[in-house]
Order: sequence, then structure tokens, then C-alpha cells
Amino acid sequence: MTTTLSSFKELDLGAPLLAALDDVGYETPSPIQAACIPPLLAGADIIGEAQTGTGKTAAFALPCLARIDLSDNRPQVLVLAPTRELAIQVSEAFQRYARNMPGFNVMPVYGGQSMVVQLRQLKRGAHVVVGTPGRIMDHIERKSLVLDNLKTLVLDEADEMLRMGFIDDVEWILGHTPAERQTALFSATMPEPIRRIAHRYLRDPQEVKIKAATTTVSTITQKFCQVSVPHKLDALTRILEIEDMDAGIIFVRTKVATEELATRLEARGHAVGALNGDMTQQLRERVVEQLKRGALDLVVATDVAARGLDVSRITHVINYDIPYDTEAYVHRIGRTGRAGRLGTAILFVTPREQRMLKSIERATRQKIEPLPLPSREAIADRRISLFREQVEAVLQSDDLDFFREVVASLEADGTHELHDIAAALAHMATRDRPLQLPNEGGRDFANAAPSPRTDREPRENREKILERRRDYADGKLSRYRIAVGKHQLVTPKDIVGALANEGGIESRFIGQINLYEDYSTVELPADLPNDVMGALARLRVRQHVLHLRPVTPDENAHDERRARTPRSTPSSERKPRKSFDKPARSKPARADSGDRPPRARKKF
Repeated sequence: MTTTLSSFKELDLGAPLLAALDDVGYETPSPIQAACIPPLLAGADIIGEAQTGTGKTAAFALPCLARIDLSDNRPQVLVLAPTRELAIQVSEAFQRYARNMPGFNVMPVYGGQSMVVQLRQLKRGAHVVVGTPGRIMDHIERKSLVLDNLKTLVLDEADEMLRMGFIDDVEWILGHTPAERQTALFSATMPEPIRRIAHRYLRDPQEVKIKAATTTVSTITQKFCQVSVPHKLDALTRILEIEDMDAGIIFVRTKVATEELATRLEARGHAVGALNGDMTQQLRERVVEQLKRGALDLVVATDVAARGLDVSRITHVINYDIPYDTEAYVHRIGRTGRAGRLGTAILFVTPREQRMLKSIERATRQKIEPLPLPSREAIADRRISLFREQVEAVLQSDDLDFFREVVASLEADGTHELHDIAAALAHMATRDRPLQLPNEGGRDFANAAPSPRTDREPRENREKILERRRDYADGKLSRYRIAVGKHQLVTPKDIVGALANEGGIESRFIGQINLYEDYSTVELPADLPNDVMGALARLRVRQHVLHLRPVTPDENAHDERRARTPRSTPSSERKPRKSFDKPARSKPARADSGDRPPRARKKF
């Protein structure tokens, strides 16, 4: 089954969803989206066989959102995912697509997070629940998750749930959902146990099979650079220094980011322009023309704005923000290496985005090699080399008689030696671009970057990977004050999103958030370095700067005396409170995303 659509506007998704897709840069539906969205909108069951990274999250999230009744706060959509990482990723996708749907709530549910917190949030209500099988079963047994109003059930990466031993749990959950529900099953492969479940629980399903084809070209050298969000700009600046680049495109996700990043790079001496969908056609053409004739060396662009861009000067494509799916990645790096020319594609990957890197490698069938961040010494060597080339070129081509007389007169004074005069002139010539980078007193983040990933699957070594990435002492949280609150219309999700996505603070290090009228407090690691503190203080939420700082003892006491307790939403993966008494279980203990060894499973 193959369907081709030229625009999302051909789908009956509604104006709010179409506007959100435009904001995130989606233009043309991928094959899995074009094939699955129409039948899911019509209420049909679906079996989708597609690799991770083909856009299948949007394939089921968009039709689910189109059918949501926002006036009913009971769970209408349940998504089962094999791991907590995928559950969080899918939840964030729902939130991203529903940005223009006021009142929409999605809740991730997974092991390792406080059960008390989850019970409180479920009591408030959620339109969509995304969770791992074990914890979903816990809530169904407790009756804290009631599925009487469920419209759609999605099984995401069903073959992974089989491999991890969750297939019995999945069947148990299916047996506790309404018989008239809509069901969508997605799997990279279709082993017999998964096919048996599909035939038993799905009603006359439509089958969609998408094969990811290799569409990258051999003339493009692909590299990835692992870097945390606060260090992205510095990493980009160093890479621009060290790479032998004629011209390049830097891809970001949002229109606002194109302007912000272009402004920052321009302040650092780069000839750069922005390219986004909000610009008039005349202005976009002017930027492209400047890039072609060499007036600009860099363009910061969104996916939509760069579609169809063909400039022979482009030698580098830098994915400053990782794309949402593999097809977007292929489209991006296709801006270089055209017509047999050589090109380089560099992908920035934060610790949370390792899964997407794996998906890109699987979809393109090409290994992306790690690119170490250039050190201060490497950048200094590069600048010295370029300076030497410039001096050699001037010595060979320019008429220097007048300047020789000037230098000779300086030497004739007898005050300075000739090499001292030459050193002073070199210093003057490179004052705006020093050949030797100053050591700012802190450690070089390029040398402190996370180690490149191994070739082993993340879930086989998850605890070791998490341990290696742990930058803060577990459990040692302190309260910080931020200058946004209810008057600025912010929500805990806004704050968590800024801290996690822009500030590089993993969700497990974010504790309780309290919203007040004109400020809020948030629990973060007590040992935040000064550079991270500075980066977080400059973050924006709903166009307001956070101005993050530690809470003083007097402020802490004042908050505790407040008569009205504010709404709080912890977002970290806290351990359940020891005093919380779980009701007696009628089934043996289960594993949830690798938290405990799985119980014995029957063989298929």
C-alpha cells in the first residue's frame, strides 16, 4: 500500500494541527504518514510495518489529536511503548503537535517515576496517556487509570515489546480496554506472535508496509558531534573555525531559532543570514543570491525554507538541531554533495538524542562517524596556519616597498629589534581574531564532552550509559527561583521543556515545580556549575527570560508560610516514596523497561 501526497493540507487534520506542522517545519507527509493518517482519521484499525525514524509517531499522533474531544478530560488515547525514553519522546511529540489546542493534556507514565505524582496527575485528567506496559498495568489494577472512554489504542514498536518480554502484559492491557476501540499497531518487523495479536485484537485492519530506502549519496561525508545544549553554540563556533568550508547551511527547527542563531554568529564575525518561512519571497531570494555570489558564507534555515535550495558553493550542512525524522535528515544533507561534488554533513546530537542517531544510521544504512570537538590548541594551530598563508600571499603578490621603509625607520631608531617590531605588527593584525585563544579559567568543554557511543544497542547497556552521563549527584536537589509565573501564563510543561530541551538538564534531574503569581520555583541539582547556571538564567519561556538563581533562606521561609499551596508538578524520575503503600497485587511482579528482571514468559 503506497500513497503519495504533496502537502499535509490534503489531509483533513484541521487548522490548529496544520499550523503546528508548519511551525515545526513539516511540509510533505512521509510515506508512512500519507498511508496511515486517512484510515486512522476514518476510524479504521492499522498494522504499520516501518522502521523507527520514518515518521510513524506523527502518523498516529496527528489523527489521534484530530479526533480528541478537549472538553472531556478522561483518557481517550493510550499509547504503549517499550521504554521510558520512547514514552517521553512520544509524549513530547503529542505536545508539540497540539501546541495550538488549548487545554490539551498528555501524560507519560513509566517505571522509576514517583507513583504518588502519577496518581495525582491522573486524577487531574489527561486526554492522552503514553506509558510502558508494566506501569500502565499498575494503574489499571489500582483503578487510577480508567479506560472506559478510550477511543484509540496504539502499540508502538511492538516487536521491541516482544523482545523485552512485555507481550503478555500487552495482551492483558488489550483485554482491559473497550472492545469498540480503534487499534493501531506499529512494528519494524512482524514476527508471528505480533501477527497473532494483530489478528486476535484488531478488526479488519489495513496493512501498511514501508521500507526505508538509502537515499544519501556516497559523495557526502557524514559525522556526528555529541554535545550538550548549553555548549552547542561554542561547539558550532569551533567547528566553523576548523572545517575547510566554502559555504554552509545550518539547520534549526524553528523560525525564531534562525534569527537568534544568525544574530549570534554574526556577532562572532561570520557572514551569515537567516532563511525561514516567515520571510517574503523577495527577501528569501535575496539571501540565496547573496550566498551564491559570496556575500554570505552561512545560512541558518528551517527545513521548509531550504527545500529546493541548490547552491554550488555549499560544501557543508550542519544539523544544529537534530531533525524529527530520518527523511528530513536526508533532505537536509542533500543540499551538499550535488552533481558529484564532495560535501560534509555534521549532526549535533545531545545525550537524549542517541536514539534518533541510531534511527538515522539504520534508515540510511550508513555509519555516521564521531567528530571530536576541536580543542583550543587545534583552533590556535588552524589560525596560525591561515595567518601564515595570508602573510605568504602578501609577500608574493603585493608591492611592499613603502612598508619596508616604515619598518626600516622603526628599526633605525634603535629602540626595538626587527623581530619585536614584526611581533607587534602581527599582534595588531590579529587583534580581532587572536592566534592564541585565552584560557578562561575553566576546563575546556571540548575535552570534557561525553564519550562517543559504542556500537551496542543502548537498552543492552542502559544503566552503564546513564551512569556515564550522570553529571550531578543523585538526590541532591536545591530550589531555584525563576522570574516567570502564572501571570506570564506559563505551565510546568513549559518550564520542563525549556530546561530539558534548551538547557540540557535531563528530566531525571528536574524535581518539583511550584507556580506562583509572578515567579516560580524549581528543584534542580545542587551542584550546577557556573556556566550552566548562566546558560539557564538566559533561557526564555513564552518570551520571558528565566533569570534563574538559587532561592534565599528568607524566600524559602516565605514560600512555606503561604496559605495557598501552589500547583506542583515534579518531572524527574524520582523513586517512589517509601511510605506509599501499594495495594496487594493479583499478579507476579513485572519488569518495566529494564527496571527489574522480567518474569518467565511462555514461549511462542
